[in-house]
Amino acid sequence: MTAEVRRNHLMSLNEWDAMPEDMCRRHELVDGVLQVIASPFPRHQRAATKLAYCLDEQLPDHLTAVIDVDVALKSGMRATVRRPDVVVLSVENYGDGDRHLDAADVLLVVEVVSPGSERTDRVVKPAEYARAGIAHYWLVELGDPFSLTAFELVDDVYKHVEGGTGTVELTRPVPLTFDLDALLRRR
Repeated sequence: MTAEVRRNHLMSLNEWDAMPEDMCRRHELVDGVLQVIASPFPRHQRAATKLAYCLDEQLPDHLTAVIDVDVALKSGMRATVRRPDVVVLSVENYGDGDRHLDAADVLLVVEVVSPGSERTDRVVKPAEYARAGIAHYWLVELGDPFSLTAFELVDDVYKHVEGGTGTVELTRPVPLTFDLDALLRRR
C-alpha cells in the first residue's frame, strides 16, 4: 500500500504507517507535518551504533536496544513520530511487525547530538519524549570530551540524574558502564 504525500495536509499516524519504508527513513512527523531529517555524519552513526551494541550486551535478557526506529509519540490527525538514535524496550514489544514503536513501550531514548541538531536534541525532543511518558532520556555529546547526560522523568519533566565523561557508570534504568571515548574507536 502507498500513501500520497500532500503539501498543506496534516498527516495522521495511519497515513504515516502507510508510507513506503524508504520514504520514512529520512523523515520524522511532527504535529502532523512531514519533516526531512539530515543524514547523520559518520562519527554520529558510529557512536550510536556502538552505544546500542554496548547497551544490548549489558541489558538484562528482557530488554533490548535498537537503532534508528520510528517511535510514535502522539497519534491522531496531528501525529508525532520521531526516530531516536537508540531505543531501549522490552523484548516482548520488539519485532511484533508494527511499522512503529509506541512511546508507551519504550523505556529509554538516546539522542547523539550532531551539528545542526543541537536545539532539537537538547530542547524539543526531550519535551516531546516527556509528554509521551518515556521514563528515561540520554543525551550523548560528541564534543571534547565526549559526555553522556542521563535524565529521568519526574513529575512529567526530565531531571538530570547521572552522567559524565570517560568511563561512565549508570544505575538507571539498569546498572550499566560505558567507555564513551571508545564509541568512535574502530576496535
